[in-house]
This record gives sequence, structure tokens and C-alpha cells, in this order.
Amino acid sequence: MKKDTETEQRQRSATGEKVNDFCMTICTVNGSGSATANTTLLRAMFHMGIPVSGKNIFPSNIKGLPTWFSIRVSKDGYLARVAHDDIIVQMNPTTFEEDINYDVPGGVVFYADHIEIPIYRDDVIAYPMPVKDLIEEADVPRNLREYMSNMVYVGIVSQMLGISLDAVHDALSTHFSHKPSVAESNFEVVKLAADWADANLEKKDRYHVEAMAPLDDYIMSDGNAAGALGAVYGGFQFCGWYPITPASSLSESLEAFATDLRKDPETGKNNFAIVQAEDELAAIGMAVGAGWAGLRAMSSTSGPGISLMTEYISLAYYAEIPLVLWDVQRVAPSTGLPTRTAQCDLMQNYTLGHGDTRHIILIPSSVNECFKFGWQAFDLAEKYQTPVIVLSDLDLGMNLWMTKKFEYPDKPIERGKILWEESLDAFEGDWGRYLDVDGDGIPYRTVMGNTHKDAPYFTRGTGHDEYGNYSEDPDVWKRTLERIRLKFDTACNDLPKPFFRNLKGADIGLIAMGSTEPALIEAQDKLEELGILTDFMRIRALPFADEVGEFIKAHDRNYVLELNQDGQLHQLLTLDYCDMTDRLMSLAYIDGLPMTADYIINAVSEKEDL
Repeated sequence: MKKDTETEQRQRSATGEKVNDFCMTICTVNGSGSATANTTLLRAMFHMGIPVSGKNIFPSNIKGLPTWFSIRVSKDGYLARVAHDDIIVQMNPTTFEEDINYDVPGGVVFYADHIEIPIYRDDVIAYPMPVKDLIEEADVPRNLREYMSNMVYVGIVSQMLGISLDAVHDALSTHFSHKPSVAESNFEVVKLAADWADANLEKKDRYHVEAMAPLDDYIMSDGNAAGALGAVYGGFQFCGWYPITPASSLSESLEAFATDLRKDPETGKNNFAIVQAEDELAAIGMAVGAGWAGLRAMSSTSGPGISLMTEYISLAYYAEIPLVLWDVQRVAPSTGLPTRTAQCDLMQNYTLGHGDTRHIILIPSSVNECFKFGWQAFDLAEKYQTPVIVLSDLDLGMNLWMTKKFEYPDKPIERGKILWEESLDAFEGDWGRYLDVDGDGIPYRTVMGNTHKDAPYFTRGTGHDEYGNYSEDPDVWKRTLERIRLKFDTACNDLPKPFFRNLKGADIGLIAMGSTEPALIEAQDKLEELGILTDFMRIRALPFADEVGEFIKAHDRNYVLELNQDGQLHQLLTLDYCDMTDRLMSLAYIDGLPMTADYIINAVSEKEDL
């Protein structure tokens, strides 16, 4: 995306204008129907070619508590959260006074005029909105008034900021694509409110938007939907799941996509199965069984579900059963904060299970990577005959992001070492389910449906030899674990390599993972403006690639930034690179909200004594 030139920036600064560069937070009540209005504003600006992101901060109840939706507008393409508001749209009297504290001096407050609370700040610009009067004028049915009241602020905010009403109409048509009459009735309220604002409000603030070049190569999606679509294109065949925030929408999206895209063209029947189980134990048990039988199987959950699924994952690790497990992380421990984001399940997942276990972990940072890892995870699981865990989080999974259009998988499905009847006939020597023939730690397997007389074997979670026979022999046990570990040493070559963004002359390294990337990129640019040159490495998978150690070694100081209390990524790095621990420093923190560039800038500057 094109950035303003220095001349243009000086001109903007001289006039005090803030064009396509602000954060707007809409303060409402959970369950009031504001989600449609909020995403309408978000999509409308996206349709105008303006880079935007939206973050929903909502309570873990069904209805009645405060909720906030923040829209970051950035002509430069910075999409991370910011800790302040330039514009507040206030529809909730309960949080009215507290919310205004976050508005910057010279900021804006749009407020429903039936909220009879005085605005105590004289350094903000306030615009009243006659929400109830306009809804009455629009003759909205009483049962829909609470929901359609939100369209009043869509219209007034659009008029005052210069958001195209055509773009608003397009956004509503997208949202109500199967209900065009509903889209039109909502737009009538938007138009009425915009006309009122045009006639009654004088523009006094400095914020507005202008159309930019069309974002033709971009779409808007959330990570859960993208991961589900990736799984469909990866040939998933079974999903066992149990509802849990913030992962539920992944399996729900999976069912919606699969129902549309995965029907047998001749019979019209589904060629997949999705089961909402009675609990997490049943869900993962079904997935393990389906993976054992030869299906591309998966599940999705969050931290508490991972805890319940641990024993089954341990079984799949030792019995070498492929499956994919999505962990959309939330704040922990215990029930924690179900609707807040975190990166606190990394260590739990990497060694998930009792005893000596280690898992392949994929860590997407974007909606596009959620799609890509959605199909790649199945290839890795079947090739290495092991559970593969995709570690997402609430911010990435549930919030809307603009992202490059998805690319169709660029290679055929990788089923790994599966033997069918002809393969067994041609197999040289004795076949054993856990026999390492090729020296890479990966044995050959048979699955349900193979009718060859030599295909059956006994699957067990207890000690077994190369042929699946029960064994308590110490040498056999040691040999089996060493062979399984060899698979993971081999897997490093197949896993996504780290992402690098380097600056010439930098001797400071920034290391992160997952959804913190937007904040890291923004912070890296702003640190450069302050004269602090840094290189950025985002880790995309575990076990660590060789390039991770090389990056650490190349920098005198490496700051590890992550959303958890204990610095879990930092701990894993110090375990694997114990000879370079003096080069690794943790800047971990957690408050349930996405990381900001300002936090990174302040934390690094403090460590650098600047």
C-alpha cells in the first residue's frame, strides 16, 4: 500500500487533518445487534480501498454487558491494535464516562442523545445523535428497533467522516446477501440518519476518510473461517468437536463450507462427517479413531479443551496416528477470560502428553496463513504419522482482517507412507507397522479397507515392538522412542520457515510469533524513525528451523515478544539454544488484549536505555 510522501505528511500536519489515520471504538451492549452495524462501517471503508482492521472486545455472556468494537484505519497499512481512541461512538450509558477517558485530546464523541450524562471533557468534540427520534421517523417495527437503532450511527458517522454511502450499501448487501430486502430496509435508516447529519451537524473535527486505490487483491475474513476453508481444500474427511469460545466458529464454518463444496457429484451425498460430540474427550477420541482408520481427521478447541484432550493426543503420538488439532487460544489458566486473546498454550501444546512427547506446531500470523496451514497441516500429519497442532488465538481467529486472496494448494495431497494391497505384495522383506525401513523414522502403515492378509496389526498405547507386538523390553522401548524422535528431526525440513524482515546495520533482533506480527512490523518502522535499527523474525513452526539459531547468533540482543506471562517462546528458545541464553531477553506480557506497537517501542527503548 502506498504511503504518503514526506511533503504530503507535512501538508496534513500543517492543516491538522487526519485522513485515513485514526482509531474508532463503538461502545454498545452485547446482544444488541451492533455487530452488523460495526462490520458495515468496517467493510464500507475497505470497499473504499482503505486499509482497516476490526477488533471486537466482548463479554463471555449472551446478552446485556458492555461490548466494544474498535476499527483501526491506516493509510499506511498498520493494522495492529492501538491503546487510544480518536473517535468514540457511544451507545452505552453504563460505560459512557469511562470510555471517554480513552479519547485523545481533540478527539470525537458521537453519542445517542437520550444518554443524559454530561461530557466532562472540554478537549473533545461531541456530536449528539437523535437515535430514538430517527427510528421513530423511519417507522421501524417495534420488535426491530433495538437492532436497527445501530444503523443510525452508521449513517451519521458515515456522513461526518466522508464514508461513501454507496460503499455502505455494498457492505450491507454483502452482509445480507441472501436477504436483499433486509439490506434495503437497513440502508433506508442509514440514509435517513446521514441526511439528518448533513442538515443539522457542523463538521468541527479533523478526521475524515478518502477513497484510495481499490484493494482488488484483498478480501476480508477471520482466521477461523480461513482455517476451515483450508481444511476443506486439504481434503478433510472427519471432524469431531465440542463448542468452546473462541474455537467454535472454526468447526461451524467447516460445516458450512463442506456442505457447499464437499458433496459427491454423482450421489449428492456428503463425503465428510462432522460430529458435535457430548464433550471434548468424545470429540478427540472420535478424531483419533478416524485418523487411525485412514481418514483426514481433525478437531478444534481452546486451552481448557486441550487439557481434557491430552491423554488421547498422547495415545496418538505414541501409536503414530495422524490428525490435526486447532487450538484457538484464550486467556488462561482455568476458565480464564474466554473472550480475550493470549498466546499462553505454546509450552502445553509442544510437549502435550505425559512422558517424552514433542509435537509439530504450526503458528499462523494472518488469515492467509490460517488458510494455508489449514491444508498443510493434514499433509504433515499424514507424512509424519502424528498429531499436528495449529496454534491460533482469539484475535486472529474471531476478528475480521483484510488479507491477500487465498491461493489454491500448490501441490497434490501428501498421504505419506500408506500401503495398499499391491504395495504389500511388492514390499521387500517383512512389513511391520512400526518398522523403520527407510531410515527416516517414518514407518509404513495400512488403513481400514485394505483387504490384504498382511495388512492387519494391533494398535496399542502400551509398549510395542516394530511389528506391534506387546513388549516391555528396555531396548525396544528406547529404540521406539528414538525412532519417533527422529521423525521430528526430519520434519524440520518440511515445516514453514521463519519470516524475516531485516534492516541493514541492525544489531538488535525482535522475535515473535502469531498474531503479534502487525504490532511488530509497525514498531519496527517507528523504532527506525527513532534511530533504533532492528531485525524481525517471526517463528512459524516448531520444532525450530536452523535459521532460528542463526538469527539469534547474528544479533547481540534478541527481544522475545509474546502474549503470556512466563515468556513461553523465550523459554523454549533458551532450552534449544542454551549456549546463547545471554542473547535472549523476554518482553512477555498479558492483559487479554492484542499487542500494540507502543508497548514494543516503550519496552525495547527502556531495555536499550533510551
